This record gives sequence, structure tokens and C-alpha cells, in this order.
Amino acid sequence: MSLGTQHDGHGGGVLGDVGDVVSVADRVRGAIETVIEGKPEVLRIALTVLLAEGHLLIEDVPGVGKTMLAKALGRAVDCSVQRVQFTPDLLPSDITGVSVYHQDRSEFEFNPGPVFANIVLGDEINRASPKTQSALLECMEERQVSVDGQTRELERPFMVVATQNPADMEGTYALPEAQRDRFMARVSVGYPSPQAELDMIDTHGSRSPLEQLTPVTDTAEIRSLVDRIQGVHVAPGMRRYVVDLVNSTRTAPELKLGASPRATLHLVRAARAHAALEGRHYVVPDDVQALAVPVLAHRLLPGPEAQMERLSAEQIVAKLVARLPVPGPR
Repeated sequence: MSLGTQHDGHGGGVLGDVGDVVSVADRVRGAIETVIEGKPEVLRIALTVLLAEGHLLIEDVPGVGKTMLAKALGRAVDCSVQRVQFTPDLLPSDITGVSVYHQDRSEFEFNPGPVFANIVLGDEINRASPKTQSALLECMEERQVSVDGQTRELERPFMVVATQNPADMEGTYALPEAQRDRFMARVSVGYPSPQAELDMIDTHGSRSPLEQLTPVTDTAEIRSLVDRIQGVHVAPGMRRYVVDLVNSTRTAPELKLGASPRATLHLVRAARAHAALEGRHYVVPDDVQALAVPVLAHRLLPGPEAQMERLSAEQIVAKLVARLPVPGPR
């Protein structure tokens, strides 16, 4: 990869060429689009979260391609992928792993669970009990697993892609606030357009396009891009803009629970990745505004008045973004 440097024009920061970020992202997006058609916005958020070292929550009704999207992302990157089917009887040790005693050797041996992978697909995560869901908390935040008094690091990149059905569907548990807060972004796949559904009959009718999907990048290249994106410049005015936006969720009368400081960090990291995917080496207000709803909405709890008015968290965030003054160029 080339590492040519250039002045960013926004505060004097210097960053290596972001052209490689765009090139790799286009390859990954093209590969996934052979499986998931007509969802460019969802793919953009998924790639943003991957390059920002975050975790993605995909929420929608059954059958719209949530699991297929997560699998396609894992197939497009040459990395280890593990799937966990969340059920009511799933135990925390089924996720993190367990130590097994070998009597012939008189010692314990740790059998790692599926969380020891680069991409972990948590299918229907809200069908497991809160105790089992909480097994992912340490993994997602600290990228490590503590079992039997020992801490084991998880390999980079590490990304949890969880799918869930809407909370009002039968057999689901609501995700705890602490766990929702660890997901960098939440997206909904939605129903395909009529044309995309017609095309799907041709491509999915006789065989699965996943079988034909081959990796277009690997973990070493993703790690390199992640490290490079951390150098995307965020001007002081843009930092204040992010803080003001997150703080507005804490004081909004429509909300009884605002976004956490972790949300601030996630929004900045995601904005850096979004800017790099747009070919820029500095963050602009458009990056923050494009990510405000997917990064913030799932962390918020609407108040009684908002519920009476049938205002969703997404609508409230959109209103807050519209009301907040946009910083000028510095």
C-alpha cells in the first residue's frame, strides 16, 4: 500500500493517502452486493463500523437478509468467522469457552468458544436470556475474555455482527441498555424493492450466491486500514459539534435516557471511517450527520410524551441534528 502524505487543510494534520481505504472498501462492497442487492446505505454503515473497529446490530423482521448480510461480510474478508445461534437455553460458556479437566494429565485445558474469531455472527441475539447476552459485554468493549481467572486477548480485527428481531415479537428479550451501548451502530435491512426481489429470484432461486463469494481482502489489510483511519483529522470545531450533539440527547425533553460518553467516542471513530470511505482525510459535518441516527438512536429511551406522540428515537435524533448549528470551516 502506498503511504504518500498530504496536508489536510483542516488544522494542519497529516495522514497517509486514503485512496487504499476507498479501493478496498469498493472491493468488499462489490463482493457483498453479489449477495445483498439494493441496500447501498446498509452496506456503507457495515463497512464504516468494520473500519472503525466497532460492532454492528442489525434489527428487522425475519427473512429480510440479516444473517445473509453478516455472512457475506465475513466471506468477503479472508478471516475467521464463527456463528452463534442464540436460544433461550444457551449458556455464557457456550460463547466464551470452557476449561475441561483431563484426568490423565491432571490439568485443565481451555476450549475456546466461538467468540475467538475475527467476525462473530450472533444470530437472533435477543432470543437468549440477559445472562447469556451479557457474556459478550467484556468481549465487545475490551476485546478480551476472562475465564477461570485468566484473561485472553482477542485477535484484531474483532467485530460482533448481531441480528435481532423487533422486541415485540414472540420469544424475544429486550437487549440490556449496557449491551446496546456497546454496539457502534444499528441498521435495519428493510424489504427489497420489487426489482431487487425479482433479481433475487434469479440469483437465489437455484443456489446460494454465498457459495460463489470469494475473499477480496484479508485481516492484515483491514488492520492496516484501521490504523490509518485513526489518523483522520477531527478539527476542534468538529469535536465540539459531536459533543454538543450527544449532550443534546441528555437534555432533550423527549428522552428519558440520553447517549453515553461511549457514544461520543463511537461517533467520532465512525465519522473518521466515513470520511476515509468518502476519500477525505478530515471529518466534515456531513459525516457526523450521516451517522447520527445509526450510532445514537439505539442507545436512547424516548420519554412518555414522545411515546404518546409515537415519536421514535430515530425521529428524535433527526430533530436534534436539524436544530443544532453546524460549525463553519476553520
